[in-house]
Amino acid sequence: CIVFIDEIDAVGRQRAGSGGGAGGGNDEREQTLNQILTEMDGFEGNSGVIVLAATNRADVLDAALLRPGRFDRRVPVDLADYDGRLQILKVHVRGKPLADDLDLRMVAKRTTGFSGASLANLMNEAAIVAARNDKTVIGYEEVDYAIDRLQVGMVKETGTSFPDRQRLVAYHEAGHAVMGALIPDYDQVAKVTILPRTNGAGGFTLFAPSEERMSSGLYSKSYLESQLAVALGGRVVEEIVYGEEEITTGASGDLQQVTSIARRMVTQWGFSKDKLAPVAWEVDGSNWAGPKAASAAVEEQIDEEVKELVADAYQVCMKAMTDNRDLIEELVELLIEKETVDYRELADMVVKYHPELADKMDKDAPTMTTAAA
Repeated sequence: CIVFIDEIDAVGRQRAGSGGGAGGGNDEREQTLNQILTEMDGFEGNSGVIVLAATNRADVLDAALLRPGRFDRRVPVDLADYDGRLQILKVHVRGKPLADDLDLRMVAKRTTGFSGASLANLMNEAAIVAARNDKTVIGYEEVDYAIDRLQVGMVKETGTSFPDRQRLVAYHEAGHAVMGALIPDYDQVAKVTILPRTNGAGGFTLFAPSEERMSSGLYSKSYLESQLAVALGGRVVEEIVYGEEEITTGASGDLQQVTSIARRMVTQWGFSKDKLAPVAWEVDGSNWAGPKAASAAVEEQIDEEVKELVADAYQVCMKAMTDNRDLIEELVELLIEKETVDYRELADMVVKYHPELADKMDKDAPTMTTAAA
């Protein structure tokens, strides 16, 4: 007999006082956990019952639950790599009519970071789109639409006919795209669009991160500094084109991202510029009360380091955007004309102004995408 408990952390969280967790236990949950522990101990060495459990938060499980004889064997299940995604896609397209031009290998490349459930949802969404468009087969167009919808929401049908808004969004997204394209070792730009989405984004720029970088989870200091500059690209171009007094709130999400990255660079990853030693002042994901690692004086230094990192990235971005104003203007006009510019069109434009980037831009079409609004 196999007993499977999903989301074991719902009842298996660390009990109050059992390992440094925050106080204020939940009696009902603790009683449930105690009963699970009792049942798992049993009275026989082999009762023929195998108990399995799954969780995304193994770090919050009670220590008693992980002792020998209980959940003492852990099997980490990572997101599938390219080959794994391809096999998962083959399962989820069974019974679905596919167009001759739909290459599942390309879909697998475009979906780096997708879970099995996300891939199943993707193909179901693509099938719905095909049916809605009175098509009898699922083509690449439907899959591309489904990927965008899952990542950044549906296309917003209203509020798209304001020329001034469109031009403003075009400048903002051009800033992200051009800044990303100019950095040799940065992620490739997959798509730029000024079509608003139901998630509130007025437009977005999609980047294709390195699968090796994503799977390893290892990011260099230079890459993180590039992330700061790319995220600031939209606001910087708004300042260049419209002036400091006319900068909009459109960069709100970008600034939150910049602040988060810069603070983690200083407090978690030891990328302080010079004031602080490489010390982890914060722990990522910790959400319980614990001893304060940094004093008030150190907190002030952390704030100064964060501001310095962001200010340096802003200056790098400002110089790059000022030096490439012609490229930005050309991209803006193309965005206003077509609303969406794909990787190949942007690559041709960038190489025209920067032939030295031909090697980067001539690589295979980008795979999966992450958005910068």
